[in-house]
Amino acid sequence: MVSSIRVTTAQWFSTLKSRKLCDCLQRQVWCLRFGIVPPADTYWEDLRALALSSGLHSVAVTSADPLQRAREQIENRLERNLVNGMQFTFRNPVRSTTPTMSVEGAKSIIVAARSYDVRDAPDDDALGKYPARVARYVWHDHNAALKKSLEIVKKRLKADGHRAVVFADDNSVVDREVAWRSGLGWFGKNANILLPGVGSYFVLGCIVTTVELPVGAPLDDGCGPCVRCLSSCPTDAIVSPGVIDSHRCLSWLLQKPGVFPREYRVALADRIYGCDECQSTCPPTQRSSVTGEVPVAITSRHRRHIDVVWMLSAADKELLDACDPWYIHERNPLWLRRNALIILGNIGDPDDADVRRALEAMLRSNEPVLRAHAVWACARLGLTHLLSGFDTDPDDMVRAEFAHLPTCRDDL
Repeated sequence: MVSSIRVTTAQWFSTLKSRKLCDCLQRQVWCLRFGIVPPADTYWEDLRALALSSGLHSVAVTSADPLQRAREQIENRLERNLVNGMQFTFRNPVRSTTPTMSVEGAKSIIVAARSYDVRDAPDDDALGKYPARVARYVWHDHNAALKKSLEIVKKRLKADGHRAVVFADDNSVVDREVAWRSGLGWFGKNANILLPGVGSYFVLGCIVTTVELPVGAPLDDGCGPCVRCLSSCPTDAIVSPGVIDSHRCLSWLLQKPGVFPREYRVALADRIYGCDECQSTCPPTQRSSVTGEVPVAITSRHRRHIDVVWMLSAADKELLDACDPWYIHERNPLWLRRNALIILGNIGDPDDADVRRALEAMLRSNEPVLRAHAVWACARLGLTHLLSGFDTDPDDMVRAEFAHLPTCRDDL
């Protein structure tokens, strides 16, 4: 009897167009036939336990219905010109807010958070003379560790006959909206998801799957009247609760190609990648009760700081390897050096021969963007005697920089 059922089932499945879909459906048929499919609540508890044991710190579920609220917010930001060339989920709002476009037949989204709150992590072997700060979320490649954990849960789902796709650091799904709708956390005024009792030092990822799971509900706002994140932003980029003007946000300006806006260079201070101010001043994040274990990383050390003079002299490959987890436009080290020049202007010592040599090398660069920012850095350090002839530089960008030289730093 069983063998005849197998033949009939095999013949039926062989007519389906998708082999993957065939395999999933076949497993589901046999699971149902032999009564080994657990109730949705029980199944979710099993998945949740697996997720937590795999290195994820919090997980929740929402439906795979369209993220209509997120789509409206994205379109609103675009209409208000707050995006400033940022792509990611702004590139294709319809796709990013329609999970079934990424996984056909999807019914549920499992969303997960993995902590990067490694407060006692060791620093680099050597800071160098001019260390620049790196945002906490890229001290290690935490997204790689997140994906590894999510893949374990995905493997279980697929073994049980369900389709499942992992999305982490991916523009296919607006993961913050999924986290909010599932009840994983609430939206802080800094536009980050805050987890109850833990705060926002997390990377988020999700699994879009065809299995129907019990869903959570959004949490009440946990911020109350607190506005510390708004007042702590060094460029006033949080223009209203939950709304960021990317023309002012240092995290985005550090990633965006082109000329770094003059009006925000001093505010950049010593930040080379990212800006943690709106998180580090947040009370729930300060009271965090979770400290993530040091995850497997691409590099062997925590990259909490990086020396900017070294960045200006390092070979391209060496520099990119040192900054491997960072988003760098087209993986071009040009933008890393542009940022390093601004920081050198903010923290460098004009009497240091290494500083002068680094600036002189950048003033001779074939790249106009590096010459332009080197001109600015020299003026900040009072080294204007190095700028003879730059008023007639062949590039408009460099001449414009020379025409708007900043005053020398007050501390020099």
